[in-house]
Amino acid sequence: MDIIGSGLALLCLFPLFLVIAAAIKATSPGPVFFKQQRVGLNGRVFSMLKFRSMKNNCDSADHRSYIKKYICEQNSAAVEPGVFKLTNDSRITPIGHILRKTSLDELPQLINVLMGDMSLVGPRPPIPYECELYDIWHRRRFLSCTPGITGLWQVTGRSRTTFDEMVRLDLKYIRKRNLWSDIKILFMTPKAVVNGSGAL
Repeated sequence: MDIIGSGLALLCLFPLFLVIAAAIKATSPGPVFFKQQRVGLNGRVFSMLKFRSMKNNCDSADHRSYIKKYICEQNSAAVEPGVFKLTNDSRITPIGHILRKTSLDELPQLINVLMGDMSLVGPRPPIPYECELYDIWHRRRFLSCTPGITGLWQVTGRSRTTFDEMVRLDLKYIRKRNLWSDIKILFMTPKAVVNGSGAL
C-alpha cells in the first residue's frame, strides 16, 4: 500500500509541488527542501524531507529547548500549540506559516515513503537529540515500527496531547495496526488538518 499510495500521490500532487517550490523560491533565499535527520525503524537514521518553511541555516537551539520542555514537563502541551512545530517563531517565512498551518510542508515525505524510509501511517520519526531524553519504554515507538507521515495521535488532537500520551497512542497503534486501521487513519487525517486539532 505504501509504495502504490505514495507513487500515485506524488503523480497527482506534482503540479502542487511545483507551485509550492516556486512560492518558496520567490519569498525566501535558499533551497526548496529541508532535510532533517530522523530516527527510523530499529534506530536507523535517515534524512526526512520537508518543504522549507523557515529561513535558511536556522539554529536548532530553540527547537531543542522546546523538545526538552515538552518531553520532561508533561503539561507543556497545554502551553505550546503543537508537538514539533514552533508556531510563533520569527524564523518562519511568510509562505512557511501557510505550509505549516495546512501541513503542506510534510508532502515531500511521500518521497521518503517511496524510498522505504517511512510509511504512510505510523509513529512520527523522532530527531536524534530527542531520543536522548527518552525513557526506555518511549523507545519502543521507533524500534518496532516503520515511522509514518500520519498516525493515531495526529488524528486525535495533537495540540492537546502530552508526550507520554502521544507515546501511548503510538504503542497502541503498533499493537493493533492492520490495513483497515491504516485506511481509517488516512481518511481521518484531512479532517484533523482542517480542524487544526491534529495537523501533521
